[in-house]
Amino acid sequence: MSERVLVVSPHPDDETLGCGGTLLKHKQKGDRIFWLNITGMTPEQGFSPERIHSRRLEMERVADLYGFDRWIDLSLPTTRLDALPRAEIVQKIGNVIQELEPDTLYLPYPGDVHSDHDVVFHAAISCTKWFRYPSVKEILVYETLSETEFGLNPDHNGFRPNLFVDITPFLEKKTEIMHTYASETGKFPFPRSPEAIKALAAFRGAAAGCRYAESFMLLKGIR
Repeated sequence: MSERVLVVSPHPDDETLGCGGTLLKHKQKGDRIFWLNITGMTPEQGFSPERIHSRRLEMERVADLYGFDRWIDLSLPTTRLDALPRAEIVQKIGNVIQELEPDTLYLPYPGDVHSDHDVVFHAAISCTKWFRYPSVKEILVYETLSETEFGLNPDHNGFRPNLFVDITPFLEKKTEIMHTYASETGKFPFPRSPEAIKALAAFRGAAAGCRYAESFMLLKGIR
């Protein structure tokens, strides 16, 4: 039986860094995959119409490469989520979850250094109560290169994965998709370089007993 999978990304590229290989694996299995992106570039933040348009084209290309059954971009102001009413963000995410009725949610890790990730996690987790969002059966948290490893809050225990997905056949395409975000990648040792992406996948694969893997913290699972 196919699943309905929703990945929630604070910014475009988090979906690929965090669980790109896993999404491709879901698609190959015949699952329906959906993408909810929360933030975007706005003129009020100084982004030019040309840059905003080029980002939109990048997202459209990424959506095509994954074969998302649907993708939604809320375009809330990037780096400014902590200044917005939390209830507004919860409502927007909740509306999407109620409409798409996903079985599985992939969310960012709340201990990431970027405040947007923390806000998105806590807003999304508010939309998982079974009596309001009965479709949600599984909640997983992904790690994001350049965000998770720089989260140095001593009050967090750190990202401690307990579920691994073998993405060996999908790592090359994941890296190819990441190249779509040309302004977000760089040369090693930049964290979002192809070498760093492969290195993390190899490290997680070594922990799981396969060549390349993505890792997650399973927060909830109902069978």
